Amino acid sequence: MKHLPFHRTAIATALALLLAACAIPAKLNHPNLRDDVPLAGLQAPARAGWPDTDWWRAYGDPQLDQLIAIAMKQSPDLEQAHSRVVNAEQSVRLAAAQAGLNVNGNAQFERQRMSENGILSLLPSNIPIDPWYNQTDLGLQAKYTFDWWGKKRSSIEAALDQAHAAEAQRSAAALTIQNTVADTYFGWQGDQARLALSSQLVTAQEKLVRIAELRVAQGVDLTDTAQQARAQLAAAREMHVALQGSAAIRKVALASLLGIAPADLPALQPRPLPEVDSRIPANARLDLIARRPDIAASRWQVEAALKQTDVARAQFFPDIGISAMAGLSSLDMGKLLEAGSRTFALTPALHLPIFEGGQLKANYGVSKAQLAAAVAEYDSTVVSAARDVATQALTAQQIAARRKEQSAQITANERLLATAQARAHQGVRDAREGLAAAAQLLQQQDDAASLQAQAVSTDLALIKALGGGYQTTGEISNASPTSPSLSNPSGDDADERH
Repeated sequence: MKHLPFHRTAIATALALLLAACAIPAKLNHPNLRDDVPLAGLQAPARAGWPDTDWWRAYGDPQLDQLIAIAMKQSPDLEQAHSRVVNAEQSVRLAAAQAGLNVNGNAQFERQRMSENGILSLLPSNIPIDPWYNQTDLGLQAKYTFDWWGKKRSSIEAALDQAHAAEAQRSAAALTIQNTVADTYFGWQGDQARLALSSQLVTAQEKLVRIAELRVAQGVDLTDTAQQARAQLAAAREMHVALQGSAAIRKVALASLLGIAPADLPALQPRPLPEVDSRIPANARLDLIARRPDIAASRWQVEAALKQTDVARAQFFPDIGISAMAGLSSLDMGKLLEAGSRTFALTPALHLPIFEGGQLKANYGVSKAQLAAAVAEYDSTVVSAARDVATQALTAQQIAARRKEQSAQITANERLLATAQARAHQGVRDAREGLAAAAQLLQQQDDAASLQAQAVSTDLALIKALGGGYQTTGEISNASPTSPSLSNPSGDDADERH
């Protein structure tokens, strides 16, 4: 009969475990995640290779290289993204630390006076008792909880997945900054090219105004002729002022992207805009999943959410741990280090959730809903990536076709200008015809410069849509068939019974 209480405790514990196991929900399978991007049917020219990590160097512009180097060091947006990565890494360390052995030291000295009208009043009055006493304690306490159900392991893995997601988001932020710097810089270069043409146009219009005013003064033409020439000159000057303002705004935007004052912006010199070849990789439909940082971040979020469902499920199981204490305790400090002051304790512990008022099931339902939301976000990101690639590829084709027709117009206007200048040289016509043809040619060249700037901007947008040289780092679990709970995210599915 000596061991009867122990047997009763073991039986009670087994019954409690059996009852608790009846309500444990089923473990979720990995959700089905698509492994390609919906680009079927996109009629776009293909090329081999993807953008490199330092994709902007392909433009061969040292000024752009310098601007992006500064942005990568000083951009406030990139610093904010980096802080999220650091925070995620610290979360991993915290989760790992919480899963290990916990050891605490304790040293305490207490001096206390007991009430003479309390327990001391029960002692015989002939026994002298000093109500003051000292208590000195010195010891170590250790505690460890066994992770038999994988709760702590899943917490660590979820934190690791969040760290991977934060790193991918940082790469997405870096790509956005690099792309925006390049787009703003080439926009400024486009303004410089158009400003040079605009200056020539203003000069040509000024000559036409002077000729018109002379002809009106001599009574050859009506006053309206001079007014029309002045209106065309005002329009040319207005365009010139607008381009100057646009160039100034772009420099301010560049300084903001770099995190510096406009006065500290490196001196920029006008350079010809680069020619672009906006074709997409032949394997974009399959490889874009690993090339877009936002897709990778969404995928890691799914992995983290799945691990959190494992954490929530593990809450249904009992926590089994053990704690130990060893130290010294004495009312007399002088005897603290004597062998008789030693104290020891060993305490196994079992925490069993029996009635939680629905809290465990609600928490598990929340984790499933968050997983379903992460999967939906991933699917939305993939579809958005396909739209970005298709839109930029088709826009690039449209601009290329427009530039071809624009080139034909410029060629025709160049011939008209040459013919007009020849007639003026022979004395058949005056200078007005040649100046008008030159003004028309300059306007066509301005349109061509604007289209080339659009082509470069579209090429940059396509590079960003293709991931800008990013590649997925780390291992992501392979997808497995979607579990019933994911197809019914409302949480109405029945629990698995054991």
